[in-house]
Formats: sequence, structure tokens, C-alpha cells
Amino acid sequence: MQKFDFTIPAFEERSVQSPVSLSERNDDYIANYVEDNERIIYNIETTRDERSISFTQTDLIEKAGPREKIYFNPDLVHAGIVTCGGLCPGLNNVIRAIVMCLWYQYGVKRISGIQYGYRGFLEKFSLPVMQLRPEKVRDIHTRGGTILGSSRGYGDFVAEIVDSVEKMNLDMLFTIGGDGTQKGALNISRELEKRNLKIAVVGVPKTIDNDLSFVQKSFGFESAVSEAVKAVAGAHTEAENAINGIGIVKVMGRESGFIAAHTALANNDVNYVLIPEVPFDLDGENGLLRHLEKRLERRHHAVILVAEGAGQELLAASCGVDASGNKKLGDIGIFLKDKISEYFRKKQIEINLKYIDPSYIIRSTPANPNDSIYCARLGTNAVHAAMAGKTEVLISLFNNHFVHIPISLAVSRKNRIDPDRELWCDVVMVTGQPRLMKN
Repeated sequence: MQKFDFTIPAFEERSVQSPVSLSERNDDYIANYVEDNERIIYNIETTRDERSISFTQTDLIEKAGPREKIYFNPDLVHAGIVTCGGLCPGLNNVIRAIVMCLWYQYGVKRISGIQYGYRGFLEKFSLPVMQLRPEKVRDIHTRGGTILGSSRGYGDFVAEIVDSVEKMNLDMLFTIGGDGTQKGALNISRELEKRNLKIAVVGVPKTIDNDLSFVQKSFGFESAVSEAVKAVAGAHTEAENAINGIGIVKVMGRESGFIAAHTALANNDVNYVLIPEVPFDLDGENGLLRHLEKRLERRHHAVILVAEGAGQELLAASCGVDASGNKKLGDIGIFLKDKISEYFRKKQIEINLKYIDPSYIIRSTPANPNDSIYCARLGTNAVHAAMAGKTEVLISLFNNHFVHIPISLAVSRKNRIDPDRELWCDVVMVTGQPRLMKN
């Protein structure tokens, strides 16, 4: 088992009494402060043959929550919030939670919203800072998107960003975003350390693909699946009511097929799920096209759900990267649509094919109730971490507990579906698709 260092960097001399009034007892019906020595076990799997287990720092993750002693004096704090990358359900919810917790729990009155991602720190864009108060954010959780705006890139302008952070006299910066955002946050934090600036950098994991490591679930993921289920239901209705109807739905998932897998399990109308983690052939007796033909012979309709990063090896190699540093992908949805149409046209088999790409509808939808609750708790715990002087830290849900994860660990690798584990096994059984469509 690989070992990880879950040590969280923190500023010393936490001597300020927290204004959050909690308890130290367990029998008074008042929530307790969290001690720094409270930990969550990382690897909870074991076997019956395991007789005894001893834990080290590499096995234990620091628990999130309010500390009794904090580092920053709330009366003097200036906090900054930035949202980066693509849109995702729940961005406004996290902003709201951070502002409300800072304002009402800690009494912090200087909260600045940085507009349009990291470019908001750069002088050449001349983007004004948005002052955030409770009345500004009170109802934003009912809307999709982010009131701060978002954009990709510019996280590598580290020196300029830190110059702006220093000029603004920020004490803490909340970075809401995915892999690229948090890599930028890590570099910003390290530059702050080089300049001996005690400014806390706390990340909130936003990736609709659910692919950040050491994060049980990214916010917005459940909302994305809920919207994707609607698209699949539409594709199924179209396919079922046509002669040899075929519905293709493309969802997000550059390197991880979690949205596709969970949508298929939630819907039960999908016949083929294609994800980046499992290769497939188009042609040949065990290829997708032949299996699709057999399906139409039996049932006269089919639904294909494909993640955007699936089957990239079948497309002409794409060049370059986007502003976030992600490799540009070929359009697997259009590719499949064209190849399937060509295959059945050559065989003179009539089909009725409908292609649905709901990606931007999914990204821009408001958070559903479960995500809304999750975002509120992520934002609140981000504030607790920052006020306690924790830095280079990502707030995560792991093994059903809110914890502190070093940003360096979260961005060290991508979370992906393991085809040998339970999730993919369940998908294959629900869809009835071949376990591997390779010749």
C-alpha cells in the first residue's frame, strides 16, 4: 500500500480565542471544537486475517472543523474568494457559505471577490474587486454559475498574482476550482511562503468530472448526474419510439467516466457506457458497431452514453492544450454519430439516430438540494481551516468525514474509475454490455 504524507502546513502561535462558541464536553447538546489530533483513517479496507493494525501519520487524515484557538484576529482579517475554470453546479453556494460563515460566525467584514478567475488578480485586465456582504450573496444559491465570473488559465502568473494579493493586504484566499486551479493555489502558497507572508490558501474542490484525488465527491457532481439522467431519458424515449432508434448522449469526463457511470446506474435505460478508462474497438466481431447491430436485431432500439474523453485513440490525434493545460479532445460524440450512420448505411439497415450533448446545460444548472447542503458544509469548513491558520489545504469529504487534504496530494494524480472494482462491475451488469469490446 502506497504511503502518503497528510501533514497540513499551518501557521504557529494560535493564540486567539475563537468567537465561534462551542463546547469541550460530550454531554451538553452543544457541538464540540475539533482538536488538531483528531484523525480519520485513510485506508479502511482490511481482511479477516488482519490481526492488529498500527497507524502512522501516513495512515491518518486531519479532521476539518472549528478550532478553539485560531491564528487570525477576525477584526483585522481581509479575505479573498476566487472561482476558476469551467462552470459547475454549486459555485454560488460555496461563495455564499464562505461569506456567511466569515461574516456571522467570525465577524469578518472585509471580504473581496476576485472576478473571472486568476486573471482578476492581473493588472492588465483591470477587473474590479467585488465587495461581498450577506445581502450580496443571500439568494445566489438559487442560481447557476458564479456571481464572480470564472475563466481558465493564468494560474501560472504566480509572481503577479502574489503581488496583487500582497497589495490587497489579504490574510486568506479561498480558491474554488479543480485540478488546474489548485495547482495554481499550491504555487501561490509557496510563493507567499518564500516572501514570508502569513496568508492562508484554502481550496474547495470543484470538478464536475469528480476526478480530484483524495476527494470522495466533488460538489456539483450529483447535480450533473441528475441533469444527465434527464438527457438519457429523452434519448431513450426518442430511440424506443422509432424504427431501429439509437440515442447517443455525450457527457463530461475528460479522463474519468464517473458522470457516465453514475448516470447509467441512476437511469437503467443505457445499453452501452463508454468511458476513458475502458478502451473499445469500433469494428470487428467484438466491436461496438457489431454489438449495436445485434442489439437492434433483438430489441430494435439502443442508448449509448459516452464520456467526452472516451475512445480518443480512435480519433485523429488532437494538438495542443486549453487554457487550463488540459489536452484538447476530439469530439467523440460526433465521431460515433458519423461512424454509426455510415456503418448501417453501408449495410442498408434503416436507423433513426438522435445525438444529444447536454454538457453546457449540465454545467450551468443550479445545485440540487444534496449538492447545496454539501457546498454549504465545504464552504463553512474552508473558513474554519483558514481562520485556524491552515494553508495549502483542500477541504474534502473522505470516508464520509470532512477532512483537510494537502493540496499537493490532491493534485498529484487524477481519480479514475478502476475497471476491476465494484462501480464498473455494476455498470456492466445494469447495461448488459460486453465486459470488454475489444477484438
